[in-house]
Amino acid sequence: MPTRRILVTGGAGFIGSHLVDKLIEEGHRVRVVDNFDKQVHGNTKPSHLNPEAEYIELDIRNRDKLKRCIKNIDAIFHQAAVVGVGQSTYQIERYIDNNIRGTAALLDVLANEKNSVKKIIVASSMSIYGEGSYSCPKCVKVECKIRNLEQLKKRIWEMKCPNCGRIVKSVATGESKQLTPTSIYALTKLQQEQITLLVGKTYGIAAVALRYFNVYGPRQALSNPYTGVCAIFSSRIKCNREPLIYEDGLQTRDFINVKDIVAANLLVLNNSKADYGYFNVGTGEAVSILTIAQLLTKLYKKTIAPKIINKYRIGDIRHCYSDITAIKKLGFKPTVKLEDGLKELVAWGINEEARDLSLVANRELAKRRLRF
Repeated sequence: MPTRRILVTGGAGFIGSHLVDKLIEEGHRVRVVDNFDKQVHGNTKPSHLNPEAEYIELDIRNRDKLKRCIKNIDAIFHQAAVVGVGQSTYQIERYIDNNIRGTAALLDVLANEKNSVKKIIVASSMSIYGEGSYSCPKCVKVECKIRNLEQLKKRIWEMKCPNCGRIVKSVATGESKQLTPTSIYALTKLQQEQITLLVGKTYGIAAVALRYFNVYGPRQALSNPYTGVCAIFSSRIKCNREPLIYEDGLQTRDFINVKDIVAANLLVLNNSKADYGYFNVGTGEAVSILTIAQLLTKLYKKTIAPKIINKYRIGDIRHCYSDITAIKKLGFKPTVKLEDGLKELVAWGINEEARDLSLVANRELAKRRLRF
């Protein structure tokens, strides 16, 4: 494998830092740009920063400074984004400005400044699908949109067929599914993906979008109430508080370990068959939110029972798990089993500081009538 000079945006964060470590392990020269957002990192620089990487503290919207960052770079992993579905519903300008304008600034530099970048890989998200795919016992495969408020206020959680009204079954979601984002965050991830692929095609820069499903693992921000559910539950459990579960806890997601996310990124970096494509990155297995809460509670050796609150957040989906046929054809195969990955998360998390701010986040949603 040839040594490359690689830029990782958001490379101090959860996924980005693991990616940086692996790139350096494989002999690449790595430059990182990150704004070290206090909501993610707190008031101090993270201890996991790799000393062999070059770090530049930078707001990615700063086009002039970006020009210097892309100098002598061969490939870019664009991981930088403000994350969090719930928070995006009321911090609309912040999410759009950081995620869309930040990506636009990076691409504008590539389009207008002399550079040697030959490939860019953008972190997209399963959230761009909205609801996952479903099968109806009468109507076969159906496209289900977000559940209506009348149904949800009756606490009828499962999806219904839009044609005949029967309860439908969740099936694996493939890349061909209609994209119907249900949050501002999801909309910004879709725009990041689309403009990266478009600019890549226009200028002959091989672009790839990876649609991450629910990523978990060490280095998730345990004190950020807008991050992934594994981290949110971990912070509650570490503070001896029960995990709070919306709806009935039987909603499902596809949980993929950060090591497998990194493997997928390196795979498409080195595979020209991926160029200008978009790929799901998951395990292909559906797991309930209640199961995650129970597993984490057991692994933290607590006797706390998860609390099902039977409430709903605006924009939440019911089921979504991945069809990974496309990326498997490139050679990808998830390797980390869920319980093994959660054991590693807990082993790391036991010694990490965690502030439980989930009630603060929930109060914000309630105040704005975004949950009921």
